Amino acid sequence: MITAAAVSLMLTGNADAQENQLKLSLKEAVKFAVEKNLDVKAELYNPAQAEADIRKNRAIYETHLTLDTSYEDSTTYPASTVASGSVSSYEQQQFRLSPGIYRLVPTGGTVGLTFDNLYTSSNSQSSFALKDYWQSDLTLTFNQPLLKNFGRDSTELNIRVAELSKDASVKRFKTKLLNVVAQVRTEYYQLHSLREDLVSKKTSLELAQRILKETEARVKAGVLPAMEILNAQYGVSSREKDLIDAEKAVRDEEDILRVLLQLDGSADIVPTDLPSRGEYAITEEDAIKKAISGRPELDDLKSQLVSSEIQTKVARDRTLPDLSLASSVAVTGLGQTYGRDLERTGSAQYPVWSVGLKLDYPLGNQAAQNDYLKNRLKTEQLRTQLEALNSSLTSEVRTAIRAVTSSYKQLDVADRGKAYAEERLNAYLKKSEVGLATTKDVLDVENDLSTARTNQIKAQVAYTNALSQYLKSTGELLDREGITVSSAQADNLYDRTR
Repeated sequence: MITAAAVSLMLTGNADAQENQLKLSLKEAVKFAVEKNLDVKAELYNPAQAEADIRKNRAIYETHLTLDTSYEDSTTYPASTVASGSVSSYEQQQFRLSPGIYRLVPTGGTVGLTFDNLYTSSNSQSSFALKDYWQSDLTLTFNQPLLKNFGRDSTELNIRVAELSKDASVKRFKTKLLNVVAQVRTEYYQLHSLREDLVSKKTSLELAQRILKETEARVKAGVLPAMEILNAQYGVSSREKDLIDAEKAVRDEEDILRVLLQLDGSADIVPTDLPSRGEYAITEEDAIKKAISGRPELDDLKSQLVSSEIQTKVARDRTLPDLSLASSVAVTGLGQTYGRDLERTGSAQYPVWSVGLKLDYPLGNQAAQNDYLKNRLKTEQLRTQLEALNSSLTSEVRTAIRAVTSSYKQLDVADRGKAYAEERLNAYLKKSEVGLATTKDVLDVENDLSTARTNQIKAQVAYTNALSQYLKSTGELLDREGITVSSAQADNLYDRTR
């Protein structure tokens, strides 16, 4: 005879211990996800690449070394006897060696220093010209745009854009991490739910098997009609199917967690942390403020907006005429020997200087004007997207709050439903003992209890998942899990690659 005490024992029993198990806490699961999840790892490469772009664009301030060298040999008909004398053909060889150095300055100008050395040798017979001589010039140049491309904003535009791009990519990495951590929490408790449901299905099957065994004995004793065996057998068969489905669901969920956490092996994953049941105090106004200040998607869009505003400002400046200043100052020397040439150059007795302006402006200037208009439109688009995202996040937070409130209320409903189902089964078992309930009645009532147990498990997990979604919607989840996101992680990846 199946007694109420026996049913109670089966309902509270645990699953048989398995040797090949991986007991996993939620904290460990989150840690594995942060360190090993492949989507998170892949996303980290974006800010690392952005760091490479920053350093690439900062290279505009690198100092450039130049070297110009050439040799020329010419034979010409002399145009003047002053330079060539009485020779019938004028032969001349020239060798030039001109090292130099230049670099960009923040105003957009270029400063450079060139040391030009020219050696000339000829067959001149003139008494008015040197046959072999060295000529050197040490020249300092400075070229500066005065309207278009003037100033630090224009000069460092790509640097600033790259910095903001990296900041935005770090926010996108944080968003990816936030989503993965939320998913890990959801799948972790989903596995807990499925394992509890598996225990429930095993308990239900064990009860059905005992009812079948007892029914067979009572039919054999002539107490019950033979048809009751069919009812009991059907009850066992349907619960066996439920158990097979529950086992498959557990294995499928374990594989999902293995991929998320990159866990090796085939050990059974056993969650050790129970779903939360404590009431969580929430104030809608505070929650929305937290979302507006803490969601990385907003920070990402704000970085894009700042970048677009800078590009718009520079694009407006580039509609101006291209007026540039070109200036230089030099000291020169000349001598039949290189030493004498250098001596005269170093004396600074033969200075040369120049200054000039150059203007270039396309009539209509349509290219620059439309580039500016395009940047203005993009900036306005980003402002609109930012406004839309603020509105969307507010709605998301409110939805998450309602989910938390609703799922918390469902906990009590599910608990009462299970308690009622247990009392009802006990009552039917007692009725069965005195012949007032059939085997089918008992199995139907037990099936209702199995459903109530499943509802209770789902309610507990639904509340915990609603809390996770709420913390995700306000951007607090990573802080609650003790996870800090900064550009240092991407910088370390960049340095390791170097």
